[in-house]
Amino acid sequence: MDLPCVQWQDHVAQKWRALEPKLKEQFTSLLEIDDVFRCALRLMRQDDLDFLQQVSAAYSVQKDAELAAKCRERGNSSFKTKNYTAAALHYSKGICFAPSSSEQLSLCYANRSAALYHLQHYQECLDDIDRAVKNGYPSHLLHKLEDRRTLCFTHLSVHEKGREDDQKPASNDCKGSDTANSPSVGPLTVGICPQVVVDSTVEKGRHLVAVNRIAAGEGILTDRPYSCVLIPGMEEVKGKVGRYGREREVLFGVEDRRCHRCLTETLSLVPCDGCSYSRYCSTGCQQEAWEEHHRWECALGADLMAMGVMSQLALRVALKAGLKNFLLAREPIRDEHKECFNNHSSDPSTSSYGGSYLNVYNLLHHLNHHSPALRFMCAVTAATLYLKLSKAGPPPVSWSHTPQGPNKEGEDADWNAELWMLGSAVLQHILQLRCNAQAIVVLQDTGATNSPVQSNREIRIATAVFPTLSLLNHSCCPNTSLVFSTGGIIEPSGSALSADFSEGEAEWRHKAQGVTVTVRAAKLITPGQEILHCYGPHSSRMATQERRRLLQEQYYFLCQCEACSQHQQDVEEPRQQQPGAEGRDLGLLCIKCKGSLKKRSEDREAVVCSLSSCSHCMSLSDVNNRLQEIRVNLEKAVELMETDRPGEALELLKKTLCQSGVILAETHPLQGELADATARAYASMGDWNNAASHLERSAVAIASQFGKESVELGRQLFKLAQLHFNGGSRGPALSVIPKVRRLLCLHCGPHCHELQELKAMEDCLQG
Repeated sequence: MDLPCVQWQDHVAQKWRALEPKLKEQFTSLLEIDDVFRCALRLMRQDDLDFLQQVSAAYSVQKDAELAAKCRERGNSSFKTKNYTAAALHYSKGICFAPSSSEQLSLCYANRSAALYHLQHYQECLDDIDRAVKNGYPSHLLHKLEDRRTLCFTHLSVHEKGREDDQKPASNDCKGSDTANSPSVGPLTVGICPQVVVDSTVEKGRHLVAVNRIAAGEGILTDRPYSCVLIPGMEEVKGKVGRYGREREVLFGVEDRRCHRCLTETLSLVPCDGCSYSRYCSTGCQQEAWEEHHRWECALGADLMAMGVMSQLALRVALKAGLKNFLLAREPIRDEHKECFNNHSSDPSTSSYGGSYLNVYNLLHHLNHHSPALRFMCAVTAATLYLKLSKAGPPPVSWSHTPQGPNKEGEDADWNAELWMLGSAVLQHILQLRCNAQAIVVLQDTGATNSPVQSNREIRIATAVFPTLSLLNHSCCPNTSLVFSTGGIIEPSGSALSADFSEGEAEWRHKAQGVTVTVRAAKLITPGQEILHCYGPHSSRMATQERRRLLQEQYYFLCQCEACSQHQQDVEEPRQQQPGAEGRDLGLLCIKCKGSLKKRSEDREAVVCSLSSCSHCMSLSDVNNRLQEIRVNLEKAVELMETDRPGEALELLKKTLCQSGVILAETHPLQGELADATARAYASMGDWNNAASHLERSAVAIASQFGKESVELGRQLFKLAQLHFNGGSRGPALSVIPKVRRLLCLHCGPHCHELQELKAMEDCLQG
């Protein structure tokens, strides 16, 4: 859970400790969200608001012409070295800082248009030229923009001519195999497939159950978030000066190159006119965000950043829902709507009763499971947001005409009447999101732009609440996999998905833009089986006791999934333990006999050789020191590769592999990272055979860590196919391609771009 900044947490914790015992007891005894919120509101003081203002000064989102000029200067430096992507990102930051209609704004737009031109983004370049002129670009420099405009039109006309030629009828021998261009590929369908229904029990609540057989790889549901918030500060472009003094690319967060509404990645972001933080891929997203939530968030930008992602997401959900939906959701379910909540109900994403907000509202908030101190922090945070909103301007239109709320001294009468339930709604959603928020993850390229082999990793870019996805219960060995899409045209997940749409969903589908999650069957699911996904703790990566502890702490349930139940049975009915079962292999080797090390039950600060004939013991501090030395060398080698010194990197990696072989098994994740980095070094030098050999070693660690049917293994084997292809190893390449195709199709669907590249490689090798 993304809690508020540490300073605010400490302030509220001190406020809680200072409460009189009677007040603490009264607060702790409250059982209703409304009562908790009103109690916190009564306890608010001006010094709480003053402290937040002091803390939020570190998160300033004000426009600043000087900062805009500095960003433009950094962009100019990157432009001179022909790093046009970094230049465009710097200019974009300058655009966000620059006050409206200022000279700096026009200069940043003009400079970004130059960077976009060199990146061959001609239409975006034209858009920036128009914006530069509109914002008062100096008249004596206009001829530069007009020359650039002419060049863009020339390139675009040539491109359009090429498109027309491509669209001419082709011979029957040249039928394309790209399914993305097939007529069958249409807009995304949001909903649950017909093979699944919503069931409800006292023990599990509402959940999804298969009524028909679902094959592995088949789409189960596609959902879009009710609301989402981009996470600031996550690394998106590798950065600044390396630990060892070598220059690297400049650091940018995801907020610098992703739309704050649809999360699409772009180099030509459109800024908010009122703050320096929020930015969008288009004026369309900018306007939609403004109408839905940003017109109220804008003035509170710094406060919301100090309050954390979850608080901001809770506010967005409440603002989007509005009073009408909130009141409707609070009403008891009437007879005519009961069928929506009884067993085997219809698709919740198309429910006419309250739409998707009803599904969000009915998520469990676990009020009485949260500790009193955490409950107090959430309540004070919600009350603070309520008060800040009341001082920022008029009430949100969507929350107008509220029935008279409780009268409290010192409150503005209009806001007392209009918004007291908004604060209560925000508190409810903050508590719900602790257990129901979903991280949105995407693949980020980590290798050089011109690297012959794809290199990437998953990063978390946003937090969201999905109305339908939230129905899935947890399993430590799930039968599904999730794939997220952001922005742009969304490819279909199969024709089997429900076509029963509400009017609002039909309109969204027509736009075919935004964030979505597609859930696919990761294995065969038979009728009667529940649809399950993993909340984080996975049986292939974590011991049962640790998984259960984490799930109990955050989600307030004792996991009884297949993996945990099997462990419980093994404890109650001792039998010969299987390799890799509980007491799982740590991936560490005994430095004396090369046997595997295991945790020492009587001493948590030591590990011991599992072979009774050896029983050599090592302290955890000794093990950690050895691992840290390996990690440092690995990081240094990666930096050497990023500065085009693969030879030096390879020598360091060879030395480190000798060191790691003493204590790390082939299945240890760090050994896998070393092997992967070594493969990259060999590939950079054109030694494809050695690169493939080390990548195969890395795949062993990936399979051990994530499983032989995991998407992570599929992506690693995809890199292996690239290496074999580049090295001209026809047999090995054709051997691994079917494995990659099966795993990627299973988890990512038949339309992912890697499958198209595999098809091209296969056709070339077989042709």
